[in-house]
Amino acid sequence: MENQKTIPIWQVLLVLVFLVIALSFTILSLDGWVHIPIIMTAVVATIVAVANGYKWSFIENGIITTISRSMQAILILLTVGLLIGTWIISGIVPSMIFYGLKILSPGIFLVATCLICAIVSLATGSSWTTAATVGIALIGVGAGLGVPLPMAAGAIISGSYFGDKMSPLSDTTNLAPAMAGAKLFDHVRHMIFTTGPSLIITLILFGILGSKYAGQELDYTGIQELLDGLSSAFYISPILLIPPILVILMVVFKVPALPGLIGGVVLGGIFAMLFQGTPLGDLFYVTYEGYKPALDNDFLNSLLERGGLESMYYTVSLILCAMTMGGVMDTTGMLKTLAEKLMKLAVNTGSLVLVTVVSCIFTNLVAGDQYLSLVVPGRMYKEIYEDRRLKPKNLSRVLEDSGTLSSPLVPWNTCGSYMQGVLGIHPFAYLPYAFLNLLNPLVSIFYGFTGITMEKMSEEEYQAILKEREAAKAAALSS
Repeated sequence: MENQKTIPIWQVLLVLVFLVIALSFTILSLDGWVHIPIIMTAVVATIVAVANGYKWSFIENGIITTISRSMQAILILLTVGLLIGTWIISGIVPSMIFYGLKILSPGIFLVATCLICAIVSLATGSSWTTAATVGIALIGVGAGLGVPLPMAAGAIISGSYFGDKMSPLSDTTNLAPAMAGAKLFDHVRHMIFTTGPSLIITLILFGILGSKYAGQELDYTGIQELLDGLSSAFYISPILLIPPILVILMVVFKVPALPGLIGGVVLGGIFAMLFQGTPLGDLFYVTYEGYKPALDNDFLNSLLERGGLESMYYTVSLILCAMTMGGVMDTTGMLKTLAEKLMKLAVNTGSLVLVTVVSCIFTNLVAGDQYLSLVVPGRMYKEIYEDRRLKPKNLSRVLEDSGTLSSPLVPWNTCGSYMQGVLGIHPFAYLPYAFLNLLNPLVSIFYGFTGITMEKMSEEEYQAILKEREAAKAAALSS
């Protein structure tokens, strides 16, 4: 495009300042939804881009391309809405809550929740599947035990993202080394140095929080009322735990997410008709509008009134708004411009890691997409890490430490929107308790400034990389 040019940094900052002011005013003063300020920012970014020579057709194509990257997330969200509705009416979620209330106690609940979610997500490679299966049940158990729901959600998020980050089955665990030029298992082993200590500290913090509830006298009458309410409204049996186990196994054996979740929906519908005697018409109603209980226990009614396609519309629309804004800023090079300016601050290894962490978190905030938070900084900083003689696995680790782990903390990010839709807790509410997600970037920055585990290349390795660059340039020129 002849008139296209790099957008000046001051104009990029103008767009960002508008975003911050619009979001702050909407949330703090109007107590409104974030959709509108995000769309308004997309409009402002578009005006700035057009003023710099970008044509609307080019920007529109960029928006559509960015939205297309989120379509899998949207389809999974809608499917999870179906899953939650069928799993509640079938008695699957009530059974998980029932047995959880019998086994877990307030003192160990947060630690146990974090570990359970870490194990499940490590096996599946998916924080989303973990939250949609054991996560929704653990929220119910926590509520029954009197543990604040934001704390319970923080434990679920921490555990789920530990496994998501460390599992070779995870898409982000494969994407980060691909962007940095690292090998998958080198990447996973290198992450142990940051993620391991972060998990240990996280479990200690949850243990301290849990100890505050260990000494309190349980409301056994209230818990028994919940158990009686569940057993009177649903047929409760260990056999109803089969569908979540099968869904987890499907993911472990690399069945794609959508078919696996749809399989869970089908199993939920079959179990609802077989064990709860649910009419087919009621099943169709629940899959769209969600489960609407009319039990004698008001607390159970509020706990189980979940699911359905309709429950995910807010989240889906938020993702579309965020992807629109992110599409404009990515396509027109605004994110690249900011990253280049930030890189001038990287005078040593510590500041380089700090800039990378900030760039990943910033991309999650502005672009609203976890994958972009790995791709954009990874693409921008790959050669800089190499020229500093840092092995590629250092960059891939930093990308995951910050990009992957900060994504569920942003309400308009695909991950934050998803977790809010599934767990029913706003990201800003569980953010203070998502200890692993908060600690991991800090541990990564600490290693950057101290040089701990920041492995350097040998001269032979660096020369091999230079030869690869020359070969890639030659191939590009000949094509």
